[in-house]
Amino acid sequence: ILDLEEEDFDTVLASDISFSGQIKFAEPFMIKGKVSGRINATSDLVIDTGAVVDADIVADRVLVRGTVKGNIEAKRIVFVAASGSVIGDIFSAEIALEPGCSFTGKCTMVR
Repeated sequence: ILDLEEEDFDTVLASDISFSGQIKFAEPFMIKGKVSGRINATSDLVIDTGAVVDADIVADRVLVRGTVKGNIEAKRIVFVAASGSVIGDIFSAEIALEPGCSFTGKCTMVR
């Protein structure tokens, strides 16, 4: 559903970076490190395997391969891969939970 790899991204937050605060972006963004605060985007977001995000997220499409603690609101889709973990509520037009993933919270599908 979401076939996004690192070469598709102009901006990648590397695995050795720890960021605290608010992130806003309009181009696809990949997080490999640690982020806490708030993420507000009009584009795609990938939380890569090993990444830890403690933030509420607003984006167009969200792919979770790592760990998210916080609510996720996506305009189009939230996809939680088998390696992904979400603790928080998900609001999106489409929600996909791959077998093996971890999800604690409530899903609300909004059209």
